[in-house]
Amino acid sequence: MIDLNERSKEKKNFFNRLTIVYLFFGVLFSFFIYQTFSLQVSSYTDYEIASLENKTREILIQPRRGIIYDRNGNIIVNNKPRYNLILNPSKIEDIDKHISEIENIIDLSEKDIIFVRENFKSKAKLNREIVLKQNLSQEEIAKFESRRYQFKNTFIEERYSRESIYSELFSHSVGYVGDLSDDSLELILKDQGLNPKETIFKYSNGYLTGKTGLEKIYDKKLRGYFGKKIYEVDASGKLLNEIEEIPAIDGEDLYTSLDIKSQKVAYEQLDNRRGAVVAVEIDTGAIVTYVSSPSFPINAITNGLSSEEYNKLANNNDKPFFDRAGQGRYSPASTIKPAIGLYGIENNIIDWKYTIDDPGFFVLPEDNRVYRGWKKGGHGKINLMDAIIESSNTFFFSLAYKSEIEDLVDHLSNFGFGRNVCIDCFIPDSGLLPDPQWKMNKLNFGWFKGDTVNMGVGQGYLSATPMQLAYYSAFLAKKGSLDRFSFVQNVASKKDSFVSNNLTDEDWENIHKSMIGVIENPKGTAGRLRNLKNYVVAAKSGTVELVSTETKEDYKIIREVEGQRDHAIIIAFAPMPKPKYAISVVIENGESGGSVAGPVAIEVLNSLISNE
Repeated sequence: MIDLNERSKEKKNFFNRLTIVYLFFGVLFSFFIYQTFSLQVSSYTDYEIASLENKTREILIQPRRGIIYDRNGNIIVNNKPRYNLILNPSKIEDIDKHISEIENIIDLSEKDIIFVRENFKSKAKLNREIVLKQNLSQEEIAKFESRRYQFKNTFIEERYSRESIYSELFSHSVGYVGDLSDDSLELILKDQGLNPKETIFKYSNGYLTGKTGLEKIYDKKLRGYFGKKIYEVDASGKLLNEIEEIPAIDGEDLYTSLDIKSQKVAYEQLDNRRGAVVAVEIDTGAIVTYVSSPSFPINAITNGLSSEEYNKLANNNDKPFFDRAGQGRYSPASTIKPAIGLYGIENNIIDWKYTIDDPGFFVLPEDNRVYRGWKKGGHGKINLMDAIIESSNTFFFSLAYKSEIEDLVDHLSNFGFGRNVCIDCFIPDSGLLPDPQWKMNKLNFGWFKGDTVNMGVGQGYLSATPMQLAYYSAFLAKKGSLDRFSFVQNVASKKDSFVSNNLTDEDWENIHKSMIGVIENPKGTAGRLRNLKNYVVAAKSGTVELVSTETKEDYKIIREVEGQRDHAIIIAFAPMPKPKYAISVVIENGESGGSVAGPVAIEVLNSLISNE
């Protein structure tokens, strides 16, 4: 007997299994339809792009770096064309035979030949060019061009090298370029929306970047933007046809405020002595002269020095790589005295009629320590103006003693000491404007009144760079209102203003008169400069004491070692009464600011003013 319930269960189970099978194949069919639609419709563009990328290749085109000019439009740094002999290896069957034939015309080094042999197969496979010889001479170019018909797969193409017209004249101001690291290259290309790729170079040295000076500060402006060529390639990556070219955008040219003529004069006047010259245009804050001596050949560094040549420069005791103009620290010595005098006037400590009796020394009341002046017997009865003209140390020892160090530090900061006064200098040093907190933190010792007394004559812990001293000079010339310095005049500039209710225009004029007297007055400490120019100069010279001595006899012993001789220093501005240029000069171990640093300053001013 048939069990109807069992048959009903079997029938139900059958339909359940059948439903599952239908669902499975339905889902499978739906997935197939979806994938077909995705491949042919919704993701078509993506796959098309991927397909194109698989059969195309982008090659970057290096931009030309901007040219650097002086303020008169004369070229300082240019891109000098060099000519390379280039092969198309994919069309050359026997490279050894080809090289041998070329050697009959042009001399090839063993290094050149080895490079080509090692890279020939890989370059030929990918249809890439290969350089056989760089920097061909005019004679070699002529020889090859006259026989060019024999070498259809070899050609000469222009490449550039970065070259300064004056290899050692602008080493520390303009600086130099060098190789670009992989990390830096990646950042630069990322900034331009690109990735590191094979590159068609315009420079023989490959990728370049600014390493020092203006080449570094304005690297992005000078660098330009990479272009690219898009080629069709086969499965192996071999270039077939050029599809598109997006030209590179060359870097912008840089017009600086530097003056080649005065730069040459400063360089020649320093005559390879250790020192620096900085001259500026007062009204604009434009740096017109910036020389650190000794210098070094930037062209040789840019285009490759041997290890022996580099080590010779790096180990030179005169440290030619050191930028003394922007990073050298020197005590301002007696050049600080006009600023100290203005502090006394501003704070009603003294006036222009105030006098002291200068016996040639100052005794610190606290401990009877003696601070000596440079003139034996002193200057007698003397006021502020004469104290600047004759450079009386005792007058300024006494004035500094009456000063509060915190107020004096604030005052000197207005004149550029202890801070960066340049917008686009390369790694500028801020010098040192010490105060009690600095001394405790640095030396773990308290400030005492003798430290303030030393600061009154620009000695002790106080130090400044030649750049800061030029700023200080220009600040005095402008009577307390001055733009921060810059090598390029279209950059944003911040004006620094020194405001005082107690300093009048007459006070500034008196400071100018006293500084004019440093040269023009018979008692002036820089009278030797009087006949070196035909205009009026305001100046203050100084002698930076490196080793303290009690007598001139002691100093004669000390000076037998050149490195222990005093530094020569001067600040100046001219022509008076409407000064246009300010300058500072430091010559290490030059001893006399007036007779050694002074003539350098005057010659540079002569070159600038004669152009007006």
